[in-house]
Parts: sequence; structure tokens; C-alpha cells
Amino acid sequence: MRVAHQTKVAAAAALALKSSSALVIDQDDGTTLYAKNIDNVVPIASITKLMTAMVVIDAGLPSTEQIVISKADRDLIKGTHSRLHIGAELSRRDLLQLALMASENRAAEALSRVYPGGTRAFVAAMNQKAVELGMWNTRFVDGTGLSSENVSTAKDLTKMVAAAHGYPLIREFTTDTGLTVSVGKGRKLSYRNSNRLVSSQNWHIGLSKTGYISEAGRCLVMQAEIAGKPVIIVLLDSWGKLTRIGDANRIKRWMETRFAANTSG
Repeated sequence: MRVAHQTKVAAAAALALKSSSALVIDQDDGTTLYAKNIDNVVPIASITKLMTAMVVIDAGLPSTEQIVISKADRDLIKGTHSRLHIGAELSRRDLLQLALMASENRAAEALSRVYPGGTRAFVAAMNQKAVELGMWNTRFVDGTGLSSENVSTAKDLTKMVAAAHGYPLIREFTTDTGLTVSVGKGRKLSYRNSNRLVSSQNWHIGLSKTGYISEAGRCLVMQAEIAGKPVIIVLLDSWGKLTRIGDANRIKRWMETRFAANTSG
């Protein structure tokens, strides 16, 4: 038993990830394959938008309803730019896809603003959903993730990713490579997925969400199939611009080597 434990520790040690917190679990049985600082409570940036999407979908609001971007949807926290101009008119479905696929903040803010009861009721629904999922170290204050007060742990986020993966629309929207939307007056905008791995032939990704604010570093969560195993990957606080992508690829190579070795012979 001790030898098996030492082997497992050695295998995990061989996977040197740059992210400050990281967790990889087998989605089928919940087995932890790799863990690093999984209980650290940290800002999660736009990973928040997965919860935003679940709350929007759970509400059963009309997907074709047209929503107008207003001044209230501007980012007053970080002052980030948006390509969605004030007065742009999009369907709830398009706003949801832009929030998930391209991490469009005004889209997420508009979705929370027009929720029955407004933004306050929306955030309350987010936190209630977190409780229902057993995310005990998670707190939301907005639907965009721009506030550093949106916090969670790698352990909690595996629960959120697993729940979000149960929504076909979230799986579809987070793995689409691009989208062109009409924003009114004959104007169109084209967007790309914020995670370039979704277009890679070497990956089989079922859900993806990126996130970044300075307090959170660069974050990435995914559901993917690696070496025949469905896994959930959470990577938090990667400060290098490409580090989260590098860590994801390191996990993939590590798993392919590890499980190939376990089945050969």
C-alpha cells in the first residue's frame, strides 16, 4: 500500500504545473488525478460566466427575446472595452454565446440586468445555485467576473464545471470556434473563442471557459477526454500569458503517458 502511494506521489510530482491552483479529476468516478492548492480561495474572473449561464438557462427565459445594451452594462470596475456599443440589440441566445465563448462582459452584464428582479436577484440566484452544488467556499457578487470578490476554489470549481457540462447549450457555446452576430442597423460583429485549444485537432473538449483579471491571473477550466478518460481540469492563477495553455498541454501529455503505461503489459 505504501509503495502504491509513493508511486502515485512520484507520478504527480512529475507533472510540474505553473498555475498556482490546479485540479484534475476523473469525471466518471470523481477520482483525483492531480491536485495543487485545491482549497485556496481565490478570485476566478470570467470562470464566473459558467454560473451566469446556468442561472440564465434555469430561468427558462425566451432565447429569442431582443435585449438592448445600455449604459448600465458598461464595465465600471476595470474599465474594460467592449465591442458591443450602447444601443446594440441582440437576442438572449446570442448574448449568452458571446458571454461564454468570447467572454464578452457587456453580454454577461446585460443578461443579469434583464433577469426577473434585476441584477441583485440574479446574483442571489447565482449564490443559491452554488449552495445547491455544494460549493461551500464560493461567492459571487456579479455575473461577469470582473470583481475580484467573485471567489472560489479549484475543488469547488470542479463541481461547477461538472454541473455546467450537463447543459447541452453550454457545451455547444463554449466549444464553438467562432460566431458572427447582428447588432442592429445592418451591422455585424465576428467573435472567436477565447480558448484556442477548442480548434485543435489534438484535443477533444466538451466544455471550456477562460478567465482573466489582474487579481486572478489567467484561469482555464475544461471538460475533455484524454487517454480515453473524461476529465475535468481547473487551472487558476497562471500569470504568464500562455501558461494556462501550456499547463493544459502538460496535463494531456502526462495523462497520455501515464495511462498508456498503465495499460501496456
